[in-house]
Amino acid sequence: MVTEFIFLGLSNSQELQVFLFVFFFVFYVGIVFGNLLIVITVASVSHLHSPMYFLLANLSLLDLCLSSVTAPKMILDIFSIRKVISFKGCLAQIFLLHFFGGGEMVTLIAMAFDRYVAICKPLHYTTIMCGNVCVGIVTAAWGVGFLHSVSQLAFAVNLPFCGPNEVDSFYCDLPRVIKLACTDTHRLDVMVIANSGVLTVCSFVLLIISYTVILMTIQRHPANRSSKALSTLTAHITVVILFFGPCVFIYAWPFPIESLDKFLAVFYSVVTPLLNPIIYTLRNKDMKLAMRRVRKWTVNCRMKS
Repeated sequence: MVTEFIFLGLSNSQELQVFLFVFFFVFYVGIVFGNLLIVITVASVSHLHSPMYFLLANLSLLDLCLSSVTAPKMILDIFSIRKVISFKGCLAQIFLLHFFGGGEMVTLIAMAFDRYVAICKPLHYTTIMCGNVCVGIVTAAWGVGFLHSVSQLAFAVNLPFCGPNEVDSFYCDLPRVIKLACTDTHRLDVMVIANSGVLTVCSFVLLIISYTVILMTIQRHPANRSSKALSTLTAHITVVILFFGPCVFIYAWPFPIESLDKFLAVFYSVVTPLLNPIIYTLRNKDMKLAMRRVRKWTVNCRMKS
């Protein structure tokens, strides 16, 4: 029985490993700082106590958690000769990846719904997106993430692993781990595509349709009213594409390409969680103004102390 898995990592080149270490370390620090800054800003500035920013703070928290499942170990393993993870640790990574990933998927759908109500039904916005509804949406996001991760773990937990234990990646994920099982995994591959793949593609298509409807509605608004809505919407659409693009290829594409999968895995776990706070802060005047207030408040507190 296999008691541990060995990651093959991204590269054996010493020069490239130094670059990867610096790259991932800088990006992970940016992820922690950027996403925590958004959460703290939304929580501390009353002007941002609205459904859109409440969902944005939840998205930032999920981004931070999702990246923290893989990035710290990946950084520590870069210079290790044997990149090892225990069997239970591998299952924990699979569970947490799909837990936070599933929650983020639902949150992005909720953010699209929030923008739909705000733009297409503005008179009913405060009634539909009330506090209880927002709390319910966030609770549902974490609940769906939990149920999805349990369903993914069910595929792997009882598989017989008796031989090869080398994972051609830098973290454990279901499509790569089930290939190492000492059994015919064709049916499992189909079930993974049917579960994660179909869920990802359907959610992505639903979001594209939703944003198309919203864009068509914006076009009928006067130019002065539509510019701010269009700017916010552009940020949302960009984040959706950055999140779902890699997911579609990793979980739904039936003909995986090893080198492309590794690149997409890096993009999904490190690059996207950093780009999300950058996109939302650079394109949002209210968020930038609130961050300046938080910075001034922090400076004043330091001067007083």
